[in-house]
Amino acid sequence: MVQFIESELLLLKKEVSEMWMLVYSQMERARDAVLEMNVEMTQQVAVREKRVNAFELKIDSDVEDVISLYNPVAVDLRFALAMLKINSNLERIGDFAEGIANFASLEKSPLDTELLGRLRLPEMFEQCLSMLKLAQQALIDEDIDLATSVFPKDNLLDEINRDASKVIATYLVQHPEKALTCLNLVSVFRKLERTGDHIINIAEEIVFFIDAKVLKHNGNTDERNMTKQKD
Repeated sequence: MVQFIESELLLLKKEVSEMWMLVYSQMERARDAVLEMNVEMTQQVAVREKRVNAFELKIDSDVEDVISLYNPVAVDLRFALAMLKINSNLERIGDFAEGIANFASLEKSPLDTELLGRLRLPEMFEQCLSMLKLAQQALIDEDIDLATSVFPKDNLLDEINRDASKVIATYLVQHPEKALTCLNLVSVFRKLERTGDHIINIAEEIVFFIDAKVLKHNGNTDERNMTKQKD
């Protein structure tokens, strides 16, 4: 029985890793769609979103099977529950990637390069991708230090998002004809900021699985802005 459950858990970890890489790729394509105003990339993200959703359903089903068939306890149960929640957070990040990429299809002209520089949008994309990669490595290595190192990185996303709101508001006053563009940009920044929140959720689940510590709502992630609302 022990050998069987170990095999199933390894398979589950592999599936989550594959979904993770797919979601990471989705966010990369969303970045290129927005920064390059590449409608083809937008279409690719939309098509691949169906694969993300299929992955989520498959992993959910596999976790349920593991729990019902093998009745795991202790670390095995924590792992299964963590995979279930990580799976859900990855699916939400995939949704955000699709919504972000859609910006390119909504806009008909290239973004103002000066505005883009002041908004620090490329930096925000890179930080999200970096956090995703770091959290994945933390799971692969089962490394608590790597997982907790993700927490303070969310602060940069919050900072860029706050500053972007001010920059966009000023730009809108000067260019009222760009109201729709500004509204769409606010949505992009909001989705990237929420992506960071979901990556933090994932890192918390990794710590829970490894060390049985529940970080959510208990003040152990002081590096974060705990006043933020979560989905």
